[in-house]
Amino acid sequence: MLFLIEYDRAKGTLEDFRTFQDSERQLAHDTRLELELALNEQGVQHEVVILEAPSEQALRHTHGRYFKSLAELVGELATTPN
Repeated sequence: MLFLIEYDRAKGTLEDFRTFQDSERQLAHDTRLELELALNEQGVQHEVVILEAPSEQALRHTHGRYFKSLAELVGELATTPN
């Protein structure tokens, strides 16, 4: 599966999340380009990425920063043993 993510790094918020099947790879890339161009036109500085993972659950595990608040991420760091 492919996942298109628009993330506002300054606010730490997920702005857009879309799922595409593997067979829709070109559509996913076209959609990413359109979104980036529109954001650029508006002067919006967001991170736009396409990530590939077997499932949304796997993506949330490997790229949790897109889905968790800053407080949640800090809390995880505080409880992780060194």
